[in-house]
Amino acid sequence: MKTIIEPFRIKAVEPIRMTTRAERQAILARAHHNLFAIKSRDVLIDLLTDSGTAAMSAEQWAAIMRGDESYAGSPSFERFETAVKALMPFKHVIPTHQGRAAEAILFSLLGGPGKLIPSNTHFDTTRGNIEATGAEARDLLIAEGRDPMLIHPFKGNMDLAALEALLKAESAAIPCVMLTITNNAGGGQPASLENIRAASALARAHGKPFIIDGCRFAENAWFIKTREPGQETRAIPDIVRDIFSCADAMTMSAKKDAFGNIGGWLALNDDDLAEAARARLILTEGFPTYGGLAGRDLDALAQGLSEIVDEDYLRYRIRANEYVVERLDAAGVPVVRPAGGHAVFLDAGRMLAHIPPLAYPGQALACALYEEGGVRGCEIGTVMFGLQPDGTEKPAAMELVRLAMPRRVYTQSHADYLIEAILAVNERKHDISGMRIAWQPKALRHFTARFDPLAPAFPEP
Repeated sequence: MKTIIEPFRIKAVEPIRMTTRAERQAILARAHHNLFAIKSRDVLIDLLTDSGTAAMSAEQWAAIMRGDESYAGSPSFERFETAVKALMPFKHVIPTHQGRAAEAILFSLLGGPGKLIPSNTHFDTTRGNIEATGAEARDLLIAEGRDPMLIHPFKGNMDLAALEALLKAESAAIPCVMLTITNNAGGGQPASLENIRAASALARAHGKPFIIDGCRFAENAWFIKTREPGQETRAIPDIVRDIFSCADAMTMSAKKDAFGNIGGWLALNDDDLAEAARARLILTEGFPTYGGLAGRDLDALAQGLSEIVDEDYLRYRIRANEYVVERLDAAGVPVVRPAGGHAVFLDAGRMLAHIPPLAYPGQALACALYEEGGVRGCEIGTVMFGLQPDGTEKPAAMELVRLAMPRRVYTQSHADYLIEAILAVNERKHDISGMRIAWQPKALRHFTARFDPLAPAFPEP
């Protein structure tokens, strides 16, 4: 069949409160035009993030009932650890309450003033946790990954020549090499298995541990299977194991590719580093066999890891985003191509070319989309990445709006509604004005900053 249906049936439903344009205009104003400040009940289609927003399966809910809440030595941890090691062959698995906690522990041990940590592209909390230690987060994405419209199968690849040059020039300052799969900030784009292996070999040749941020590992594995020569007949779990056999450690937000509403982990092979990480974990998260999670959460994640590598699910997951991107591209809406694994990315820089980067076209577009259809997305541009550690500001490499698709939550009609809302905004794009920041924190400003439109926010038709 040409139609790829959702490979699940709906067993419970949650009502959506319908709002009017006038209501949404008032809501935006009260939220100071920051979509993170809008209450979820005021959102029709919530695409702010795919992190922790998945619908759990019947088997995951059953697993929750098996959860054991013992403080130490819980069988829930044993089931969780076994599920992780079945896909990621690491010696030590340390649970955390979410991915950024794993990052905070890791970089508290590896970071520090004068340190430099390269990656294909560090995302917001990864960069924030690195910079909080005084270290520098350096992005080494291939040139193709910085062109939203270019078709390339692996736009999340590391620039290997740049990595090698950096390792030669700055070896003493580099404690590790990272790679994010998929590359969230670059449009949910994957890295090839060939590139992962090559980046790992370069890191190890220079005596540096190779660390994977693996939060969307299953989506990346699907792209490897469908796009990389020689991988098309291989099973997804086997590709996943090959990916992580290249790594010395990993950080993971289980709120993505483990179908979790909460959770994460830090996995390591180095005994000494693992011992230091567990000591830090006890101070900030909890005992090493629960790491800030309930036993029931650990059991739900263990079950989720078996479901995320199902090929019927992954085929549907990727195709849903491709469908939206194809429709928008055919209508002339600038989007990141090819479609990403977890989200549709609108190219706000091209769509709102009349708005300069320091007037935040991504934020303006995200607000316009909420006003038009009650759709909440997320700016991935100069608001998120433009503020430098020294307080200066520069335009981000790309001005995007991410529409992150929660796993197993929305249906085909929601996708069609989303397309309709985006097309309506595109028709009035010349009426959309830029933004200025009225207040911002010193770091990770996109979460809490307040914005004012540079012109009337809601011009008359």
